[in-house]
Amino acid sequence: MKRLILGFVAATALATPGTAQMLDLEKDELTFGFIKLTDMAPLAVAYEQGYFLEEGLFVTLEAQANWKVLLDGVIDGQLDGAHMLAGQPLAATIGYGTEAHIVTPFSMDLNGNGITVSNEVWAEMKPNIPENADGLPQHPISAEALAPVVESYRADGKAFNMGMVFPVSTHNYELRYWLAAGGLHPGFYGDGDATGQIQADVLLSVTPPPQMPATLEAGTIYGYCVGEPWNQQAVFKGIGVPVITDYEIWKNNPEKVFGLTAGFVEENPNTTLAITKALIRAAMWLDENDNANREEAVEILARPEYVGADAEVIANSMTGTFEYEKGDVREVPDFNTFFRHDATYPFYSDAIWYLTQMRRWGQIPEAHEDGWYDEIARSVYKPDIYLEAARMLVDEGLAPEDAFPWDSDGYRAPTPSEDIIDGIAYDGRQPNAYLDSLEIGLKGDQTIVGSEIQG
Repeated sequence: MKRLILGFVAATALATPGTAQMLDLEKDELTFGFIKLTDMAPLAVAYEQGYFLEEGLFVTLEAQANWKVLLDGVIDGQLDGAHMLAGQPLAATIGYGTEAHIVTPFSMDLNGNGITVSNEVWAEMKPNIPENADGLPQHPISAEALAPVVESYRADGKAFNMGMVFPVSTHNYELRYWLAAGGLHPGFYGDGDATGQIQADVLLSVTPPPQMPATLEAGTIYGYCVGEPWNQQAVFKGIGVPVITDYEIWKNNPEKVFGLTAGFVEENPNTTLAITKALIRAAMWLDENDNANREEAVEILARPEYVGADAEVIANSMTGTFEYEKGDVREVPDFNTFFRHDATYPFYSDAIWYLTQMRRWGQIPEAHEDGWYDEIARSVYKPDIYLEAARMLVDEGLAPEDAFPWDSDGYRAPTPSEDIIDGIAYDGRQPNAYLDSLEIGLKGDQTIVGSEIQG
């Protein structure tokens, strides 16, 4: 079968411009995992648009119960690769939690998350939020508006609980970032303490994304940070209000990645290139012509084998708008970004931001020199593979030359202070200086001993 398809596609490629050139694949039958979130879209699109097949790849996509099951599946070989939290390959590689060398040649998207609170909490926050000229809440909303609510719960002897999807998830770090920027302490991780609730004003715990709305409705948590469509689902069901998107926390922040074991990449270099080519093409399709294909993407994602939420709910964010309080629909064209702004390029500076947050909250317990952050980023993020795949697409007439950052050294330009909610700029080349600039969190040689900061 492989030989037949190789011959067919090779012949077709010679005859037709703008057709994928078939690589000599080491492995052509693959199983990829994903979690039911809209940012798995490049995988669904690469499958449904035939990009995997055009690269000679016979792919099966399998939804996973949670992020740990997904990671374990990649490590033990049940899955060949997966839609992953960007923190997962980094954490595994440095040995935080499950230890394994996971790499990524492809960043799946920018932005895409939100923070939602219950209707009751929103009613208590709202008097603390200024209004704009239209009489609507002024965005971005600071966690300073939540601080009096948390204090009132504490005065009543109630812990203020919020959900996030995994200890090394973007959602954990974004929720922590937002809380800390508003003066609320989200807690430290300590030696032997995996809860992350040491010294916390707000107690964060893990809830799988599709269960977020039901957990909020049950009153187990008072808010959460999650990807779509589970913020818009809360609005749709009338049980909660998204108060801020991650685009407002950090404009064009990195989100998921496509992860594979280093062993898989080493043993299957051509297959890895073929996967990356197909995913790049899917990302381009999702963003091309000012999101002209998003309605079709929504129809794909709404299918039960992918996200399985109502198309109306998915469209709320995927088509360039976002609904906050019921009826408060605003234009957010870059809420889900799959290719624009070099979204698919695996920047070392993106990896380093995740590592700084692990250090900030104690998941990385000891200080490291700046060079250590760069070394870990380079061991996990693989822009060389990405650019090789991109060059092939350009040569095949499937992508324009100017679509890729050929001259990048792997670092984005520093994010300016006005693009981050706390007004603190981020430069991935100086991780320790960045950590020192953050008011709440570990700095320098500080460590957590018991329930105290030392150093």
